[in-house]
Amino acid sequence: MTAADTREPAPPTAPDPTLVRDFVDTEIRPRVERYDEDERVPDDLLRRVTELGLWAPFLPEEHGGTGTSTATLARIHEEIGRGCSSLRSLLTVHGMVSWSVWRWGDQGQRDRLLPGLAAGRPLAAFCLTEPEGGSDTSVAATRAEPDGDGWVLTGHKKWITGGQLAGLLLVFAGTGEAMTAFLVPADAPGITVTPLSGVLGTRASMLAEIRFDDVRLGPDAVLGPPGWAAATVMTSALDLGRLSVASGSVGIISAALEACADLTATRPSGDGVLADRQLVRRMLSDMITNRRAARLLCAEAGRLRDTDDPGVITATWVAKYFAATAAARAASDAVQIHGALGCGPRSPVARLYRDAKVMEIIEGSTELQQTAIADHAHREVAP
Repeated sequence: MTAADTREPAPPTAPDPTLVRDFVDTEIRPRVERYDEDERVPDDLLRRVTELGLWAPFLPEEHGGTGTSTATLARIHEEIGRGCSSLRSLLTVHGMVSWSVWRWGDQGQRDRLLPGLAAGRPLAAFCLTEPEGGSDTSVAATRAEPDGDGWVLTGHKKWITGGQLAGLLLVFAGTGEAMTAFLVPADAPGITVTPLSGVLGTRASMLAEIRFDDVRLGPDAVLGPPGWAAATVMTSALDLGRLSVASGSVGIISAALEACADLTATRPSGDGVLADRQLVRRMLSDMITNRRAARLLCAEAGRLRDTDDPGVITATWVAKYFAATAAARAASDAVQIHGALGCGPRSPVARLYRDAKVMEIIEGSTELQQTAIADHAHREVAP
């Protein structure tokens, strides 16, 4: 054995948003319409995400991560969202589960699960939404009943991102009058996974509905304080998820802007090109302005989260609200500028249009955010 063989392996390198941008341009964007058509992200791309250390880079080095800041994570998810909102969605939910295990897990759960989660082995899914619940997270028809020193889980979750390929499920279930979070192996007896296809947007995010029929869990399945998941595990995970969606929405704006700038510079219109038209220029200027504003809001939310500032929750609501609605407008304008080209099969801007609408719904609908932000305004001015 040589001296080189006995050296400690080099620590993983933190992901660089510039390198991620190159990855998106060379390996994702040329193939993304096929992902959308096939309704899945291929295995070779998932392996590349592992190689680049993108699944949960915020984890500390001792758990397989690189200690990447939330602000940097937001820029990474912006770049991924510029290329493929479905892949960004998979990163979002896997990150939410990884964060939850790191923040709320006991030492045994961290040691057992985090090194694998850092490498995307297994992939994880966040199982909160129920068929009748939508954005109302108080609806928890899924129940977990005590059984000796363990639990029996019964219920139904729907619209679960990555549910078709996840190996670990973070499931929120009612326990008595409260809610508890459970870490559930996806291959546990009693679990049925049904793929969902033909959805409006993020078609390659491998959505599923998952049924739990008397699934038996040990005492070590509970994550965080029993009965307090809504105020702990769920709240902190959704905050991270909203920032990821907001950042991905900035990426959608960028993709719409790039597509429109490219088209309008060359497409004839009258005696000139589309770029000469004032109304087209207005649309492009709005995209540029909204992208800058949304990126700054995401950066602020990331900075506040990194410093444990209590204002992070509201800052993330604001970032997600602004970025998602701005992405929807940018994608709509992109289709309008492209005209019939924007409505054709495998049109990139048509995909952006569909994906952007999803951003206004997931991790809390636009209307729910408006309500929460308005509540904050009243708290600020209350005597």
